[in-house]
Amino acid sequence: MERYRDYNTYLRERFGERVQKIPLDAGLSCPNRDGTLSHEGCIFCDRLGSGTGAFLDRGFSINKQIAEGRIHLRKRYKVRKFIAYFQAFSNTYAPVPRLKEIYDQALEQKDIVGLSVATRPDCVDGDVLRLLSSYRNKVLVWLEYGLQSAHAKTLERINRGHDAACFEKAVLTAREWGLNICTHVILGLPGENRAMMLETARFLSRLPIQGIKIHLLYVTKGTPLAEQYERKLFRCLERDEYVDLTVDFLERIPPQMVVQRLTGDPGRAELLAPDWARDKLKNLMLIRRRLEERDTWQGKKYEESRGGWTNGPENPQGRRCLTPEKAVSHHRPE
Repeated sequence: MERYRDYNTYLRERFGERVQKIPLDAGLSCPNRDGTLSHEGCIFCDRLGSGTGAFLDRGFSINKQIAEGRIHLRKRYKVRKFIAYFQAFSNTYAPVPRLKEIYDQALEQKDIVGLSVATRPDCVDGDVLRLLSSYRNKVLVWLEYGLQSAHAKTLERINRGHDAACFEKAVLTAREWGLNICTHVILGLPGENRAMMLETARFLSRLPIQGIKIHLLYVTKGTPLAEQYERKLFRCLERDEYVDLTVDFLERIPPQMVVQRLTGDPGRAELLAPDWARDKLKNLMLIRRRLEERDTWQGKKYEESRGGWTNGPENPQGRRCLTPEKAVSHHRPE
């Protein structure tokens, strides 16, 4: 029995073979770092902006990053098709001509069959969405929005710089353009208990979201979160707690939602805590085992009567909504 809808299976269903993401750094910034909102960034975000650092540290072009990623992934997974994954910082935070330039550069390569763009919900507008939607007839397109939590106090505490209403508005606007939405959430954020984390699951289940990445909260060097951790202002989840919370979360999201991630994947050199976060394979194995032990699965406690959407990836049909106003985008001047 498949107990959750995993990303690899979804890609095999679509392409008939394994497909791998190549993480890319386009050298863009973030309104939460360049002074538009703040200079501090989210408290958990390190200097690489949740990315690989290939552009930042070595000055590699998009083509060079793809070439290096292709060599590594072909050797490890024997794959022939790839998704260009713009990962670091906010990858819609630039003028549209600049965005088109970097997206086109990645997609000009024949073995790139998808485009995945990670960003913030306050860094999109109609022009950006029009550009992303224009690629839909050529490749698979996913737009990844960071939310982390549905709770206002938590978002303020982690210095997120936007609220859940901004996120909801951005999701609805993007769906009007037919884009697949993947959202990022973090379990174990300071000040949150189990009930709060599961309320985030319920909040997301009521929106037309096609994919999700569930991350554990881990602490990396050089971040405001690291300072708080060293001052013992919060504690990290124990592994068993995280496993149970992840299973609880999966039970409450729609069964058709594609689960693109179930845990974090921190760099070993930068990680401060928890130490168990280093063993990604064991963490995934324990989550799968817990699903079996509890005889449960994704969506088991999801209630469509709560107003959840039923549309899945590549299928924008569903409950009709009014077109929201344009979301505000803060573009860094060139």
